[in-house]
Amino acid sequence: MTNPKSIAVLPFVNTSPGKENEFFCDGITEEIINALAKIEQLKVTSRTSSFFFKGKNRPVAEIGRELGVANLLEGSLRVSGDRLRITAQLINVSDDSHFWSERWDRKLEDLFAIQDEISLRIADKLREQFGHLDIADQLVQAPTGKVEAYRHYLKGKSLFNRWNPEDTHQAIGYFEKALQMDPDLIDAHTGLADAYSFLAVAGFAPRELAWNKAMESLRRASEIDPQNAALNYMLANQSFFTEADFAGAMRFAQQAIASKPTYAEGHQFLAFLFMLKDDLKKAGEHLNYARSIDPLNPETKFYQAYYLYRSQAFAEAACLLEELLAANAKNLPALITLIYVLLKSGAYDRAEALIVDRNPDGIMPDEKLGLTCLLRIMQGATEKYPALLAELETNASVDSSFQAHAYLFLVYCTLRQEDQAFSVLEKLFQKQSSILLLAFADPLAEYLRGSSRFEAYRQRIYTDIEPTPPSAKRNSSELSESEADHCLRKLADFMAAESPFLDPSLSLRSLASQLEMHPNQLSWLLNEKKGRNFNAFVNGFRVAHFQKLLADPGNANISLIGLAYESGFNSKTVFNTVFKKETGMTPREFQKNSGLSDE
Repeated sequence: MTNPKSIAVLPFVNTSPGKENEFFCDGITEEIINALAKIEQLKVTSRTSSFFFKGKNRPVAEIGRELGVANLLEGSLRVSGDRLRITAQLINVSDDSHFWSERWDRKLEDLFAIQDEISLRIADKLREQFGHLDIADQLVQAPTGKVEAYRHYLKGKSLFNRWNPEDTHQAIGYFEKALQMDPDLIDAHTGLADAYSFLAVAGFAPRELAWNKAMESLRRASEIDPQNAALNYMLANQSFFTEADFAGAMRFAQQAIASKPTYAEGHQFLAFLFMLKDDLKKAGEHLNYARSIDPLNPETKFYQAYYLYRSQAFAEAACLLEELLAANAKNLPALITLIYVLLKSGAYDRAEALIVDRNPDGIMPDEKLGLTCLLRIMQGATEKYPALLAELETNASVDSSFQAHAYLFLVYCTLRQEDQAFSVLEKLFQKQSSILLLAFADPLAEYLRGSSRFEAYRQRIYTDIEPTPPSAKRNSSELSESEADHCLRKLADFMAAESPFLDPSLSLRSLASQLEMHPNQLSWLLNEKKGRNFNAFVNGFRVAHFQKLLADPGNANISLIGLAYESGFNSKTVFNTVFKKETGMTPREFQKNSGLSDE
């Protein structure tokens, strides 16, 4: 059953003239996603999976099913000069009903306040409808005091998300413009670091120059907020892939999710690290969480496939990897992992088709050489692999050839040459080879696990790290038993004396204000002590008031819906649904059974 406290925020529609504010819509959508994700009891689909549906006209039920959520938020944005208009509406996936909508017309300078207001209103409506949520007084903190700097940042991020060198260079320009206006805009610093590291790794810029620029941006971001989630995620990747520092990568990744517990990328990377460490239980926990909030992200699917490979569920891994390659034939990690799966499964003809015949773009020469050598050894082609092995050994004699090191290690493991394998493994420490770090406990190196030296190397590589504790948060809904009893009496007296339920616009926040309580406390009190969400609680009083009015002969000439409106209902559909749920009868049936009708 789908969790009723779950939501996906679909990309807001740009209703401005022209397309120039498309990036602004995306930025506001993402900010609302991030804001709602701060609510611990609410499951919020992450950006990648929500944006999968951008520009696609898909039925609500289908979207909800694919994302595993009970509610969707749709919205639109129109920018005109220094004014903006935002509309938003909540949809119940099960019956495609819209149970809340609102519109805001504000000045552009009020952008962050509007984002906070929208996020709080959405959270309030979900809480009133589906049960307790502990909601902070503010969900959106302004990242900068300068909206124009934020617009430059959003434009840069929109360009970078296209993942090509031309747009990335343009994105860098926008990030730099943002920082000229606000040097402390940390998101622009992490954006620059991401952009430069992409150019360095993909070979679209001089590696050393681009990487130094990335590291300088990370250093500046660290000075602003060392606990920033995106910063620590990038530092985790840098520690692993450039320094082969497993302990450092683990420490930074744990800090990323300690700072932002709903950070899907952080959970994916932690799952990956725990897979390498053979802690499949913890890997599965982080992976399952990432899958629950980001199910359509290709990276999530790849990590799932890699988890299946490390678990030696080769058939299931192969299916998922083939699916990824069908969607993107240039997905190199999926291709390489699929070849590993095929080699372990003995599907040598299919592996040969991928390694030799396909000759895929992007695969490094030493990687192809190493894969071919592994294939020939496993095929038992004793006349073919010695020349390949000799070439691999020659290439591995060059200290910078990390691909050759890693495959030579796997080849020695396959040939059961233990001493040679451990000799190559030493280069992991001498040359900080992350590729060797990946290969160490790979299923293709399974033979080495029987060696007495394996555990010593394992402990040397996978230094234990204490988890970073999450920040202590004050629970604003917490009440002692005596406080709860006092508040329940106060609530009962107020409902009887003031009849606030007669106001159709009554909200949980407005009732809490009248009671001089925090909204979180009232929400907790209703759900935990009364066993009802806010809407059910208030509508129960409205139904009772309706029945009282119906029994009064003085109201004989007033229609049933008229009496419903006088009881605080503002919708005929809601009235009929609630009344049937409360009494088991329709209003007309109740009237007849009570002898209050002449019919």
